[in-house]
Amino acid sequence: MARGSTRPTSRDVAQAAGVSQAAVSLVLGDKWRGRVSETTAERVREAARELGYRPNLAARNLRLGRTRTVLLVVPALTTEFFAGVYTGAARVAARHGFGVVLYPSPEGVGPARDPFASAQAALDGVIASSMAAGALTAIRGDQLPLVMLDSDPEGSLGAATVNLDIRDGVRQIAEHLLGLGHRHFLHLAADVPSWTFDVRARELAARLGSMPGTSLRTAAAPISIEGALAAAETALTDAAPTGSRPTALVCDDDKLAAGAYKAARRLGLRVPEDVSVTGLDDLALATALDPELTTVRLDAELFGERGMEALLAVLEGRTPAEGDIPVELVVRGSTAPPGP
Repeated sequence: MARGSTRPTSRDVAQAAGVSQAAVSLVLGDKWRGRVSETTAERVREAARELGYRPNLAARNLRLGRTRTVLLVVPALTTEFFAGVYTGAARVAARHGFGVVLYPSPEGVGPARDPFASAQAALDGVIASSMAAGALTAIRGDQLPLVMLDSDPEGSLGAATVNLDIRDGVRQIAEHLLGLGHRHFLHLAADVPSWTFDVRARELAARLGSMPGTSLRTAAAPISIEGALAAAETALTDAAPTGSRPTALVCDDDKLAAGAYKAARRLGLRVPEDVSVTGLDDLALATALDPELTTVRLDAELFGERGMEALLAVLEGRTPAEGDIPVELVVRGSTAPPGP
């Protein structure tokens, strides 16, 4: 096209590729499979690239009655984990012409003020973490196509649920520590009413309970280094007079583990010689600690990708992919056999 001319249209793409405008719409709308050949689809894509064609999304949205905008509701942005979830979701969304608005629920729990005059009018769908589910009613997100992350698939509010295999992560931690010879455990549990943390507590108790001679204490802590420090210090101090001080601290996330490190050192205990510590997340913090933290790696970006893919499937009337996302125990320097 000549410099300075009007922007290329789908008709221009159709003429360049030698196909109909309907075929161009199918290919560029990613709905061509089973309707046009792979060769034709590639020819259309190549013509669009050469012409610099971009779909007129505003006109397309008016026809579809869609804004092509998705809301991602997460707890407070206190770790890079939810930034990873957003990155993954936005990557998939961009490939399909959608935008993602990130909305952290204040303090990570409870209702939140409506960020839109009407969420139903401004959004096509919602992806929400179970820890931020309380925000959904306030923004009327529960009345939109909804995908829940980290949520009980049996009682989910959403049309689909996407989970990491947290149960398997806890199993890997328990088997690692039991294999090292640990029998006395402290679970530093996140003080957040959420399905994902309930799963961790139940699975840890079940795994340790299957091994004779084990003991398990639980201390609840807010998800902060300071809160974990106070809770772990109290629990370890209370256990000392009984002679059954825990030799392994299982923490619900890496921040709690950092607080556990500080508590141990305040009490004159060495990690891992006197007490082993594990986390769950594999944040950047895990390798900043000394010794580096044994923890379960959760792929936050893949989590966000799968959440967005599930929502796109719901919007298109397809069945989302099933199966939890695998997780991996990363063994580092914070775990060792219990001391004499």
